[in-house]
Amino acid sequence: MRRCVPSSDPVQRFTDIIENIGHIERFTRGLDSHTFAENDQAIFAVKYALVIISEAAIKLGDTAAALQPDIPWREIRGLGNRLRHAYDSIDLTRIRLLIERDLPPLKAACQHALLTLSQGGSR
Repeated sequence: MRRCVPSSDPVQRFTDIIENIGHIERFTRGLDSHTFAENDQAIFAVKYALVIISEAAIKLGDTAAALQPDIPWREIRGLGNRLRHAYDSIDLTRIRLLIERDLPPLKAACQHALLTLSQGGSR
């Protein structure tokens, strides 16, 4: 069971992002674009993990950009709104591109941010 951590704890929020990227990697392992598009369970799970990533980015606030200014935090925060409110018009090709192109650098940036925080960096 997960311990109760304040919402604004940047270590927990960066960890949430990394963990959910890991979930997405597992959900999509071995699926090409066609098999992903045919797998409702994987699509649903990926969308939910992306909502959590977006929410964690929102909770990070300015800390995210202070530690990792090259990441498009505004777009990440906005992704959750699009998934929640425009769920019926989400393009799976764009989701797949996001998984392949955007999540690896986000994961690396969050890992680096955790390293910086563990070394007494900005909070």
